[in-house]
Amino acid sequence: MDVRDDRSGTRVPSAQDGGRAARAWMRTMRRDQPVWVDHHSVVHVFRYEDVRRVVTDSEVFSSDRRRFMPGNGQLGRGNLTLMDPPEHTKLRRLVSQTFTPRTVAALEPRVRALATDLLEGTGEEFDLVQVLAHPLPLLVISELLGVPASDRALFRSWSAGFGRGEIAALHEMDSYLRRRSARARGCPDDALISRLTRVEVDGERLDDEEVASLSGLILLAGHITTTALIGSLVICLDENPAQAARVRADPGLIPAAVEETLRYRPAFTQVSRVCLRDDRIGGVDVARGSVVMAWLLSANHDEEVFPEPERFDLGRQPNRQASFGHGIHFCLGAPLARLEARVALEVLLGRFPELRVSAPHSLDFYDHPTGAVRRLPVTATRVGVR
Repeated sequence: MDVRDDRSGTRVPSAQDGGRAARAWMRTMRRDQPVWVDHHSVVHVFRYEDVRRVVTDSEVFSSDRRRFMPGNGQLGRGNLTLMDPPEHTKLRRLVSQTFTPRTVAALEPRVRALATDLLEGTGEEFDLVQVLAHPLPLLVISELLGVPASDRALFRSWSAGFGRGEIAALHEMDSYLRRRSARARGCPDDALISRLTRVEVDGERLDDEEVASLSGLILLAGHITTTALIGSLVICLDENPAQAARVRADPGLIPAAVEETLRYRPAFTQVSRVCLRDDRIGGVDVARGSVVMAWLLSANHDEEVFPEPERFDLGRQPNRQASFGHGIHFCLGAPLARLEARVALEVLLGRFPELRVSAPHSLDFYDHPTGAVRRLPVTATRVGVR
């Protein structure tokens, strides 16, 4: 991504270096130009409190961005990330009945078993993304939804297509999930897709289109976020060996490591909204209809909120990281992402007394908005092997 202002030459640096250049640029923007309008008239917001307002004030900043999604707008019905109240409120209440803390907590033994199985047979060198970070959340979400094992390769291909921006992949997945929803109505079970067809609020239930859209969102958002988080967690600890040693000595620090990774390397660097009326952000006029880009990466490194933001600090309290959003759009799958990342690191540290990133300076990252590493070659020593 290279967004340039034709008059000033200002641009958003790529995140493909792991975010170093972007973080440095955003530090300058927070100080000198905390609200910036680029040559496309997109409004970029960098400071924590401004970002928080944009993502929480749904009366001014709408999440319904389907007008900017050519060929894909029809997939927005039932997609919580593209909805505003009151429709969002009702649908979120419906989903919350099936995606409860108890449901997530009960998944821990299965997540641990899957992580253990995925690492079985690995050699001293392997790609952590391919072996663990990518398949683990995909398997967990697929099982949670009730996708047959024989169909999970389809989800893998659709997920890859989504990462490449292929609209056809989204349509294929949507059609598949609609069929699964219709089938679940006739043969109900305990899988999430089936439960989504049965939940009811004020006498209303979801139709197949809404169930498919929600299921697709849960799959893609949960999968992509957790894959990025697991990879970033390993990178952050590799970059900070003293902190990594503390985590090895005290596994009780793993949740703190997860939270600090969410702050330092958010899975999504940005989210967008549409301004519903003329407004002002940080003293800058924002016209009705403007697209507003709220930079989560910048908010998470705001010096006014996080002292020494470039330091990876396991003792950071409070850690008000914005990676899962705020308000009504706070990530529904946040507890599951935290659980999977924690368990993944517990299994890694228990299996490998030594684990380091191979050639860390040559890692290849995706560009905005994901902030995730594509491949993560690691060198590991198994327990009992020296």
